[in-house]
Amino acid sequence: MTGVLTAAMAFSMLQLFILGALGPRLVPDLGMSTTALGLTTTVGFGTAALLSPLAGRAVDLLGPRRCLITLLLTVTVALGVIAAAPAYAALLAAVALGGVPQALANPATNKAILAAIPPADRAGVTGAKQSGVQLGAIAAGLPLTALAASAGWRTAVWTAAGIALLVVLWVWRSLPADPSRQHHGTSSSTIGKPEQRGTDGIVYWLAVYSLFLGAAMASINTYLALFGERRLGLGAAAAGTLVAVLGVAGIAGRIGWARVAGNPRAAVVLPAGLAFGSGIAALLLAASALMTGVVWLAVIAIGIFGMAGNAVSMVLVIQRSVPGRAGRNSALVSAGFFAGFAVGPPLFGAVVPSIGYSNSWLIVAAEFAVAAAVAALWAVRDRAPRVEVQA
Repeated sequence: MTGVLTAAMAFSMLQLFILGALGPRLVPDLGMSTTALGLTTTVGFGTAALLSPLAGRAVDLLGPRRCLITLLLTVTVALGVIAAAPAYAALLAAVALGGVPQALANPATNKAILAAIPPADRAGVTGAKQSGVQLGAIAAGLPLTALAASAGWRTAVWTAAGIALLVVLWVWRSLPADPSRQHHGTSSSTIGKPEQRGTDGIVYWLAVYSLFLGAAMASINTYLALFGERRLGLGAAAAGTLVAVLGVAGIAGRIGWARVAGNPRAAVVLPAGLAFGSGIAALLLAASALMTGVVWLAVIAIGIFGMAGNAVSMVLVIQRSVPGRAGRNSALVSAGFFAGFAVGPPLFGAVVPSIGYSNSWLIVAAEFAVAAAVAALWAVRDRAPRVEVQA
């Protein structure tokens, strides 16, 4: 179960990772600019943000197994369009279509966890499957890039599409069948339980938190390598290694902090703490312009703290949601995160030419600070009713 959910998360964003990793080959072959390539990220995440509310309702209505199969079939089609793309317009169409699996991924996998995983194991499985996003990036950056070098980028993308079809069979065989009818609403067995109270409230708080967290993380993901090469004077290989280190640290952070969040008391305070730690790391990024070696410490810290924020958010959604609303709740939080990813890099890219990288990282630190403040305020408000109930 953990493996199949992790694979689904990896494939949900693979089309974007492939475009980034194979960009040096795609740009000259299709005759497009680097700016046009960057636009694909905004289109992808913007589409996912818009579709997320609908995707959440679809998961609650249809069930996770059907939606994960739909996710992977859509990924297969999107990758096929990329592989056969004659021009830039086809890439944009594929990325827009790829918004569907992005929007379905968290609602469907979270709902599958609620349906099939015992409560004591849910946090660990959530952290593991959230790390699938980083595994997808690693797959695009290493084996698929190597295949593209030897057999061409179109062959590499067709290969990825074929593997996605195999994962469809894996989902079909591994996940339990969806009920013929999904039940909605709050069951009487959950009324009064602290972990199920205030579900809708936490969803909106986490959506705002995820908006600022996503904006900051997307800016780092997009511009870290360029910063290393152009501002710190690192070679292309070393600058690329920064991104790899970020991904590996992110996997460790997501798995580790999600397990900690398995304790509901810890889960309440973790989002604020992770965003605060990420803000400190962003300040270290700004300082690395004066002390180059600090950049490695900053990148590790951002991976451990910043990338774990979304995983902990999903643990909280699973803890607080009744099955009938798990899909919609997950989708609303994901919509905030995707919206942040859509707006963060364009904002960062617009200010860098005028204020430089160091000052731009201060904006990222401020975004993390706002996320921390939102999460801290929610944590204070969330604990107050618990005291009243106990009294």
